[in-house]
Amino acid sequence: MKALVVTPKNSSELKFVTDLLHKLGVGLSTVSKEELEDIGMSKLMRQVDKSKRVSRTEIMKKLSV
Repeated sequence: MKALVVTPKNSSELKFVTDLLHKLGVGLSTVSKEELEDIGMSKLMRQVDKSKRVSRTEIMKKLSV
């Protein structure tokens, strides 16, 4: 099943959308801005090409910058 992310403009809009979803019987949960960023980062990490190998030297070079 897919999920829907809605970002209301203000607290009154959040209350309206929350009340509407409750009346429709739709389950919902709220997430913080940080949690939303974590979800986005996780999505990007899953799309990364994992077939290429990088040497330890190259990794250490990038970390030292």
